[in-house]
Amino acid sequence: MITTVVGSYPKIPDLPAPGRWRTAVEKFQRGEISEEELRRVEDEVTVEVLAEQAEAGVDLVTDGQIRWEDGQTYFARRLTGFSINGLQRYFDTNVYYREPVAEGEVRWVAPITVRDFEFARANSRKPVKPVITGPYTIARLSQNKYYPSLREFVLALARALNQEMRALEAAGAEIIQVDEPAILKHKEDFPVFAEAMGVLTEGVRAKKALYTYFGDVGGIYPAILDLPFEILGLDFVAGYRNWEVVFTKPFTKELGFGILDGRNTKMETVDQLIEDLRRITQVVPLERIYLNPSCGLEFLPRRVAKRKLEVMVQAAARAREIFG
Repeated sequence: MITTVVGSYPKIPDLPAPGRWRTAVEKFQRGEISEEELRRVEDEVTVEVLAEQAEAGVDLVTDGQIRWEDGQTYFARRLTGFSINGLQRYFDTNVYYREPVAEGEVRWVAPITVRDFEFARANSRKPVKPVITGPYTIARLSQNKYYPSLREFVLALARALNQEMRALEAAGAEIIQVDEPAILKHKEDFPVFAEAMGVLTEGVRAKKALYTYFGDVGGIYPAILDLPFEILGLDFVAGYRNWEVVFTKPFTKELGFGILDGRNTKMETVDQLIEDLRRITQVVPLERIYLNPSCGLEFLPRRVAKRKLEVMVQAAARAREIFG
């Protein structure tokens, strides 16, 4: 069993520590600091969150997505064909994102996350996995004013992001995570989604993880197991029905077991997590489990996020002793 995170980490420390990232963004927007100075602050905060994850004992960390405005905009700004529109609500959260608008051909022109991954790897005591937002979720959270169909839009994004995955692999990434929460809101699109996942992963030899959250995979299970990923991440908090779904057919992948609530400050207990692990090992053996939060941790205060990770790591250690 490996402990990991889903992607994001709180950017702003708890008071009385100064919120350097937010202050830097506001100064940059007012023209008071340069882009280079903003990037330097982002680097410093990234080092902080890498250290916090390591201090909590997490086995496989991310850079916390400190540089991301949000999961969609960060990629859309760096692909051709997009403009950026006004604010939209991100699923059912209290977080907002700037809506990408496809107005031309979507193409990849240069690495988007490679520098982020290389910086994190160079400044982390633990192995680092890069994360990208998947083509279907970007398409669903964007306006399409160019492509004649959703399918063509998604496939164009899949071709572009396939080049990003190849660039990450060339930079040394051994595991690449793809976030696709939107498919759980539009399960009728699964045929298009499955086609896009094949295009996205073509030629990528690194271990690939597909993460879903904010819902359950009922209705697309077990078909989702046939997609070209070695790890399937499921949310067992907002997607509580996953507890029923995974028992209906053999689970043939490694499991990203999202049982730590990434959207609620209520603290889990070690005993509670051990019982959850005991239950899930009826379906997936312990050695094929990635234990992680239900979603990114950006919705939580930083001290709560770190404490939740510490409890998760303690539970994993105890579970290894108990279950062997």
